[in-house]
Amino acid sequence: MSSAPVDSKGRVLIPKEIRRRTRIKEGSYVKLSAQEGKVVMEPLESVADKFFGAFEIHEWPKDLDKFQLEASRRWWASKDT
Repeated sequence: MSSAPVDSKGRVLIPKEIRRRTRIKEGSYVKLSAQEGKVVMEPLESVADKFFGAFEIHEWPKDLDKFQLEASRRWWASKDT
């Protein structure tokens, strides 16, 4: 168990060992809640990390906006049943 001071702005420095074990790094997001008088902090997995490698891209689209629009149209068209 570790302890850390709370500064005047309510910030807490998470000890390095806890950050390492929970894979919290700079820029990570955490979920905070109060449960039975305790503050509970849980790391949130980034959506990018969660789906990294789920799709194989052979060629990156030249116009990403146009690609996204077309993908959305195809998806909505598939929902028209």
